[in-house]
Amino acid sequence: MANIKSAKKRVLIERERRVENNSVKSEIKTYEKKFKNELAADAAKAEETFKVLSAKLDSAARENVIHANCANRKKAHYSKLLNDAKASK
Repeated sequence: MANIKSAKKRVLIERERRVENNSVKSEIKTYEKKFKNELAADAAKAEETFKVLSAKLDSAARENVIHANCANRKKAHYSKLLNDAKASK
């Protein structure tokens, strides 16, 4: 444990940030799973979930929870899956 007051404060702040960041990442993973499940069942529902997922990814990238390129890469991947599913039906 840190000895200096500012270092102790930094430890507490980083702990709070880590909890918040993990929460955001978990929410993104939940929407990714939901999107994949809906994509198999219904492309219309999946499109609505994709919009929410895209917004969550943009928000996480803006807050530096995930890297911007990671967010863009995931959006492109899921967009391609959605477009392929719509084209096949």
